[in-house]
Amino acid sequence: MFRTVFDSCARPARALTLALGLLAGPALGGGAIAAPTQYPLTLENCGHPVVIEHAPRRVVSIGQAQTEILYALGLGDRVVATALWFGPVAAPYAAVNAGVKRLADNDPSFEAVVGQEPDLVVAMYEWHIGPNGIVGKRDQFEGVKVPAYVSPTDCVGKDNTGAGDGVRTRMYSTELLYRNIREYGAIFDVSARAEALVATLKAREEAAARTVASLKARDVSMALWFSSKDIKGDAFLAGRNGVPAYVMAQLGARNIITTDEEWPLVGWETIAAADPDVLVLVKMDRRRFPADDIAAKLDFLKIDPVASQLSAVKNNRIVIVDVGATRPGMDTVDGIEAIARAVEGFGLVN
Repeated sequence: MFRTVFDSCARPARALTLALGLLAGPALGGGAIAAPTQYPLTLENCGHPVVIEHAPRRVVSIGQAQTEILYALGLGDRVVATALWFGPVAAPYAAVNAGVKRLADNDPSFEAVVGQEPDLVVAMYEWHIGPNGIVGKRDQFEGVKVPAYVSPTDCVGKDNTGAGDGVRTRMYSTELLYRNIREYGAIFDVSARAEALVATLKAREEAAARTVASLKARDVSMALWFSSKDIKGDAFLAGRNGVPAYVMAQLGARNIITTDEEWPLVGWETIAAADPDVLVLVKMDRRRFPADDIAAKLDFLKIDPVASQLSAVKNNRIVIVDVGATRPGMDTVDGIEAIARAVEGFGLVN
């Protein structure tokens, strides 16, 4: 079983390397001259005004995608500490990341963050800094006069006031990622670098879209299994408006999940009733839950009396993607490319 599993876990680095090349020197193109930032700078961030008094020099980054964006912008020397890692840092940033303190693989404490004496804290998710922030709430950071910035990818078109991973009220778009990058450009007074990085990522996404245009799936249904609290329990599947749903939409595929929850817990009997044509599994280094382990996922699919009968399992239509392709960062296009190649290999395209 699983002879034809398509493993796309190796993270392609060509786009990231190209981005580094663009940012390393002055050759940004004749029109890529950006006006310098005027401080103090006030940004609207997740419904809150954030005031930046000067270009930050000591940054704590909570979230791998945010950390890698800062590195891609050539700001690694400003990052004093990081947290929330799902896998290895992208290869082009290994050297700079080696010199940065890691506060936690998952959730750092408020005290650990402010103990680094940051002049800016950035986060990938509002569940770390937000209404229910487990690291800290905005007023806590305001109380110690540290501005906090949360990626718009996690709050624009998304409600994080409840428990869990939040509810997306509209489909994720990479335009939110590009907004994130441009706002970092303004915050750090590196707008020309930000525009170069956005241009690189847009060009690659557009190229992937052109490739996928000839690989449109013919009414193919999919489900993406992120993890499970208990390997035999309900599965965290991708909701209908998150990053994986955006990837599926680019492929013309149909997500079996129709809820707005970001990562709803779904029973295997319910999954079996929908019986997706393709099952996408997430590989990561994180070990918060037993099913974070890709080997545990694959073993479960072999032996579970319900899951083993899924069409995708019996027909070996399983795709393994790196966790980076499922989060709102620079790796989304990797997911588009990897799943498109797999679907073509399964013979599910016109």
